Amino acid sequence: MKRNNFLEENGVDQLADVHEPNSREAAGAAMTANVSLGQAPAGAFPRTKPVEVRHIRLQPTQGWAAINLYELWEFRDLLLILAGRDVRLRFKQTALGVIWVILQPLLASGIFAVIFGYLAKLPSDGKPYLLFVYSAMLPWNFFAASLQRAGNSLIGESRLISKVYFPRMIMPISSSAAVLVDFAVSLTVMVVLMLAYRVQPTWNLLALAALIPVMLLTTTGVSLFLSALNVYYRDFMYALPFILQVWMYGSPLVYSVTIIPEEWRLLYALNPMVGVIEGFRWAVLGGQAVPIVPMGMAGVLGCWFFFAGAMVFRRVERYFADVI
Repeated sequence: MKRNNFLEENGVDQLADVHEPNSREAAGAAMTANVSLGQAPAGAFPRTKPVEVRHIRLQPTQGWAAINLYELWEFRDLLLILAGRDVRLRFKQTALGVIWVILQPLLASGIFAVIFGYLAKLPSDGKPYLLFVYSAMLPWNFFAASLQRAGNSLIGESRLISKVYFPRMIMPISSSAAVLVDFAVSLTVMVVLMLAYRVQPTWNLLALAALIPVMLLTTTGVSLFLSALNVYYRDFMYALPFILQVWMYGSPLVYSVTIIPEEWRLLYALNPMVGVIEGFRWAVLGGQAVPIVPMGMAGVLGCWFFFAGAMVFRRVERYFADVI
């Protein structure tokens, strides 16, 4: 009776003490198994919302791909960084710095004024010939400098293109955007020249709000076209200075449109820079007749150049990393 009481009092307690750790180990093993299977026991971890993972699949374009403006907007920070880098590198370790932006168009306009205005006596529509030429140099310098920089932009960044994904259009567009600094400085110099020659500004200046986008569309379209083809055919790099020289004399830079025969002016206006240059002259220097026909054709042609250049660029960009 005493032994049974002893077992009841001590034996059972001892057995419980022996088997209690085993039950704890079993519970721990079950918890480990649940965690290893990805099933956490209830109350083990606090509840959290599931994380949404965004998957981006990169696939080469096929055929004539559309322009992805949303993707360009997502990489706008990269565009600004590349444009700012081009501006800094251009004036790095130069004694005059931004002064070159002022001197280059002024010196070119002065030479044109002496040769074509004083010696050749070309008409300037009753305006001072220096202002006549400089007002045309504003859009033309932006156009020519953008083509020169954007034409080699893809080749100059060959390592970046072959290793990192980003919209390839950003390279030529950022090169053209960097030239906007030169354009802004040249526009300020134009204001100073107008004050020096006492030319009164008119409401025609408001037309620049429409002419500048046309200039940007035309420049960007041609830049995309030349930069894409330059990856495959490096001959464009050597032919570009000659193309720009011919294009310059085919535009009313140093002469007035009035010397072009009337029957040829519509065909002459197929050059989009004709409407842009004539529009800048009319907006800055004033005038009675609005060059509505060349300006309208420049707007249509500018949009066509932009979309055609962008479509060609998108067509051939899938092989840039292999060819460049």
